[in-house]
Amino acid sequence: MQYQKPVFRWGNRLSPVQVLLLFYFLAVLLSTVVMSLPVAYQDGVDIAFIDIIFTAVSGLSVTGLSSINLSETLSTTGIIFLACILQLGAVGVMAISTFIWLLLGKKIGLKERRLIMADQNQSTFGGMVRLIKQIVYVLLTIEGIGFLVLGTYYLKYFDSAGEAYLHGLFGTISAISNGGFDITGASLIPFKDDYFVQFINMLLIIFGAIGFPVLIEVKEYIFAKSEQRKYIRFSLFTKVTTTTFMALIVVGAIGMFLLDITNFFADKSWHEVLFYSLFQSVTTRSGGISTMDVSLLSEPNHLFMSLLMFIGASPSSAGGGIRTTTFILVVIFIITYARGGKSIRLFNREVYDEDLLKAVTVTLMALILIFTSILIMAIVEPFTLTEILFEATSAFGTVGLSLGITSDLTVISKLILMLLMFIGRVGIITFLFIFKTNKKSGNYHYPKEKLIIG
Repeated sequence: MQYQKPVFRWGNRLSPVQVLLLFYFLAVLLSTVVMSLPVAYQDGVDIAFIDIIFTAVSGLSVTGLSSINLSETLSTTGIIFLACILQLGAVGVMAISTFIWLLLGKKIGLKERRLIMADQNQSTFGGMVRLIKQIVYVLLTIEGIGFLVLGTYYLKYFDSAGEAYLHGLFGTISAISNGGFDITGASLIPFKDDYFVQFINMLLIIFGAIGFPVLIEVKEYIFAKSEQRKYIRFSLFTKVTTTTFMALIVVGAIGMFLLDITNFFADKSWHEVLFYSLFQSVTTRSGGISTMDVSLLSEPNHLFMSLLMFIGASPSSAGGGIRTTTFILVVIFIITYARGGKSIRLFNREVYDEDLLKAVTVTLMALILIFTSILIMAIVEPFTLTEILFEATSAFGTVGLSLGITSDLTVISKLILMLLMFIGRVGIITFLFIFKTNKKSGNYHYPKEKLIIG
């Protein structure tokens, strides 16, 4: 009798999204185990288990919210562990798994491609393996350049080359992964007058948040022969994402300046105003690192930053939030509907009704999720609604900025923030598809009837 390989029927019963989330859950467990090892911490440091889990989830979801001071608790080994977790979270569990699988010479089957589709928020099977290769190659190239530039530049700040390049390595991974963690103990505040460090970090944050497909298309355009470039056409996704992303950075910087023109920016020079406002606008896309104590800004600015963090980064990137394409589709839909239009048009292309429905669904579900989280946290916490809103949107947008209340939160609030970080990273649509069944609807319709709306 011929031996047959066992079939894991539980895996066959799960949808690709459910399997993907199971992999992420296992990655959280593994990250927690790694961060629980004694070698990850300095001598004499004792960390509560809830804070270990919180750090692991924050790292895997590339958020950066932390209930501990990394510079005072983590050892060099722990810093490397966290950097690896950030790298895994940035590229995605399935992307890393697929790349390792390819290095081992294994074939990527249909089920694996479906998992990659779910992980990278793609809608077609075609080119999945090539996409993963391109993502890994582009990110590693950018990280390598960032590491060398920052590590070499940091030689002027640190006593040893090892310390300088460790800060360069971790800072590069944290920025491009939009992780928001720092090992300085004060984010980038020590470099608030060093515009070169700020500029490099802003570039890395943008590369990690603007969307991997955008980076790949730009790379192909740059390295194409001159006679071939005129035939290259950027996709609608790249056009919409890049335009919205850059517009949000400009509007964010101007908005932050105007909201604190008589407060924080009152005694600042023009170049300080430019870099303070521009850097904080860029970091709200999902970066999390900061050149200032954001609690010094006014309450209106905290609310404005909460909105920017709620929007977050672009789809198929290292960032979270509702995503830039979702935001712009909803805005244009409202404008189009008010003008009596029937379809959404962008760059001489019409948007599918299904994509519009997804955008509205994501926005509404995100609002419900944030409202519910804030309500529960407001019941159990003594902090103001603005502080809680800022913390919740920072977690959902996987940003990592905080008004300084994270370490003082109760276990309930930390669990809520971990859920927000997880959903923000995998995306609302992916999270909702957990409950999707394979049951087909009947081929019949009920009578329709008008409802009074508004």
